[in-house]
Amino acid sequence: MLDLMGGASTTLEPLPGRLVRHQLTAGAWVDVLSGWVRGSDPVFETLLTEVDWRAERRAMYDGVVDVPRLLRWYGRGETLPHASLTEARDALSAHYAEELGEGFVTAGMCLYRDGRDSVAWHGDTLGRSAREDTMVAIVSFGSPRNLLLRPRAGGSETLRFPLGHGDLIVMGGSCQRTWEHAIPKTAKPVGPRVSVQFRPINVA
Repeated sequence: MLDLMGGASTTLEPLPGRLVRHQLTAGAWVDVLSGWVRGSDPVFETLLTEVDWRAERRAMYDGVVDVPRLLRWYGRGETLPHASLTEARDALSAHYAEELGEGFVTAGMCLYRDGRDSVAWHGDTLGRSAREDTMVAIVSFGSPRNLLLRPRAGGSETLRFPLGHGDLIVMGGSCQRTWEHAIPKTAKPVGPRVSVQFRPINVA
């Protein structure tokens, strides 16, 4: 498909029959679809240049430290920076409507500027996800980075999911309560990456 300027347009691969589900322990699962967003360069460029990224600081131990990534949160009703992201959110809501029982509403975004930026082990357990099964759908743009998953109870090998440009991963079931995920630092030279996380309301 071509746009009016003669370049490749951004399109979404069909979700039914393409997602690969990985069943985890304790009722958790992960769906993965590599290259879901085709022609995603324009989306990535918009995210890098038009989003009002925010640096944050957080208390840790006896001091305050810089959060090692830039952040932006889009709440209910807030216009997303690229039309393809709205299309992606709506496609995910439609595909998971029966299983999730509601739509994806918010979009949290993280900009990992280079290999020094990261996110520590955590689960998205603010709000309903601390006690209920839910889903968090992540679309990755830019340089590939590894998403790691490990069970909170321990005793199992850490799972590694390489996420590249336009890739989709959906964490569902009890995943936020019973498993943790992280994007580790890397000494390898890597360019910027943007993670777009779609969530239902009151899940963070």
